[in-house]
Amino acid sequence: MTLPNQLTILRIILTPVFVLLFLSEDVFLKQLSLFVYVIAALTDWYDGWIARKFGYMTRWGRFLDPLADKILTSSAFISFASLGLVQTWMVVIIVVRDIVITLLRSYAEFKDKPVITTKGAKVKTFIQMSFIYYLLVGYVVNVSFEKINLELSLLHPNLIHWLMFGVTILTLWTGISYLYDNWKIIKSFYVAAGKRASESI
Repeated sequence: MTLPNQLTILRIILTPVFVLLFLSEDVFLKQLSLFVYVIAALTDWYDGWIARKFGYMTRWGRFLDPLADKILTSSAFISFASLGLVQTWMVVIIVVRDIVITLLRSYAEFKDKPVITTKGAKVKTFIQMSFIYYLLVGYVVNVSFEKINLELSLLHPNLIHWLMFGVTILTLWTGISYLYDNWKIIKSFYVAAGKRASESI
């Protein structure tokens, strides 16, 4: 297994560790979750850099890397929603979009027509991860200052709402773009499903 793929798998492994630390009641563990998230997010940049620089681009890596990103970001958004930091309906849109695109990519791989990650999707991932980092820092700082009976709020509700709304719209737009660009693959799926249904009658 190539080093970029190992880093991608590491990102997947770190995701549940991050979630458990972040959702814990202990302030230190919440602080530690920020460190774990930063490491996981950096592997996304580093594995891509290594793959391009040393020619480690593999078909498996092209599929696994965006999947690992979706697992990390979706897990973070779900965790935020569980604490009331972001609105659940926005998280549902993001998670459903990611599931649909993952199913599309899986079917495309099965049909030997791999879907290449677009620049727009890469920008979306960068913005998602940056927003998650901002929200994490703000939340961890808030709970840390509460621990020593000081009030410091880095999370303005209206700002968080509109930033999350922007992230949701961007995520939805890239999902629609994926579906439009790969309509032939989607159409072939329904044609194949129709044939199987008619043969079973």
